[in-house]
Amino acid sequence: MRTVKTATPALARAINDRLALDLLLEHGPLTAPQLRTLTGLSRPTVSDLIERLMAGGLVEVTGESGEARRGPNARLYGLVADRAHVAGVDVRRDAVNVTVADITGRVVSEASTTIGARADLATLIAKVVGGAVGRRALDTVVVGAPGLVDPRDGELVSPNDVPGWRRGTMGSVRERLGVPVVLENEVNLAAIAELRTGAAAGSEDFVLLWLDDGVGAAVVLEGRLRRGASGGAGEIGFLEVGGVAFCELLNAEFIRRFDRTELARRIAQGAFAFATLLDPGLVVLGGTTGHEGGDELAELVADHLRALAPAPTEVRASTVTGNAVLQGAVLTALDLARDRVFG
Repeated sequence: MRTVKTATPALARAINDRLALDLLLEHGPLTAPQLRTLTGLSRPTVSDLIERLMAGGLVEVTGESGEARRGPNARLYGLVADRAHVAGVDVRRDAVNVTVADITGRVVSEASTTIGARADLATLIAKVVGGAVGRRALDTVVVGAPGLVDPRDGELVSPNDVPGWRRGTMGSVRERLGVPVVLENEVNLAAIAELRTGAAAGSEDFVLLWLDDGVGAAVVLEGRLRRGASGGAGEIGFLEVGGVAFCELLNAEFIRRFDRTELARRIAQGAFAFATLLDPGLVVLGGTTGHEGGDELAELVADHLRALAPAPTEVRASTVTGNAVLQGAVLTALDLARDRVFG
């Protein structure tokens, strides 16, 4: 007979605590009876976990529920928002942009600066992040940058896309900030934003085609970002179409000169490669071109793709407002920080 192992009391407490914290993230402040209803846990168990979370500095009383109600059952318990903060960083070819959020995901600060010709990039990134964070407790930083990220050391494989970026730049940033710093390809981060809050919300399989000052893609399958063995998944700019690199087919000069029908035809050629190999069911058009083209461009691309691809593939324009790379960086940093802080 196979022996079935059950959770230890310590593990059960940890699971219950994380369940309660996630519910507070989702719903905001809750009363003890509301926590009992949502978790299905007993009154003594909920009482104990609230006491533990308050003692650990994770939860605090934020008010009372209902004007007529008083007493312990009316108390609203919420997360201690400033327990930890994260920073999302978007490193462009000419600028560094930073967004800082508390553990609940509320944006508390933003900053940006241009990259000078002779800038020490590691010092510049650390300075902008430090200035945006101020005296707040910083837990995790996620940086988005163009190029392949080496999974072995978390550095850019070909750092030439950003002035001043050298092998070891991320290591220098980590030393200066003194907290975990994760580097991710910027299109991958934009895909996280689309998955969680944008056009791909509710879709576990999709490809984001990034059409901006650079051309690239990100692949999400079964709800997970796929980077590839060497970090190169989605580098569609290198794909040759009719003997011409895909990134050259969609360079800025072409986009200015040609009409939307021709633009859609060329985009569809890139989308066709993903539709044939991966059958993602959904292609999201992101970057400046995807946003500006909107639903009209998406429909034109879908028409061309329908004539090419054997599998039905929906095409949508990005619906993430603002900087998708920064938003994806903050969301990724929050996932890491919450695992570390909440357990």
